[in-house]
Amino acid sequence: QVQLVESGGGSVQAGGSLRVSCAASRYTYCMGWFRQAPGQKREGVALIYSTGGNTYYADSVKGRFTISRDNAKNTVYLQMNSLKPEDTAMYYCAAGLSSACSNYWGQGTQVTVSS
Repeated sequence: QVQLVESGGGSVQAGGSLRVSCAASRYTYCMGWFRQAPGQKREGVALIYSTGGNTYYADSVKGRFTISRDNAKNTVYLQMNSLKPEDTAMYYCAAGLSSACSNYWGQGTQVTVSS
């Protein structure tokens, strides 16, 4: 079992920045972030893999969000810039043993962007 502890998030005005972090209790192949807005399906936002540091970004966040990881600390970071109201959601840290990156989940942290 892998425990994920998230930190960061909060409220910001449109155009602002936030950073969320997630520390895992042990190494996993993939770490990343999903988000879910009220009434919407959970969607993948950004994922990062330990092999070669390959990344995935949802089209809606490309160029604005940056994911990174510190393998020594089993921690993943999501830097979110130029935030938009449509980025408002509960953000969940995820980790996995495969490219799906969804074996383990954090408790979620709220990100709210006001216009």
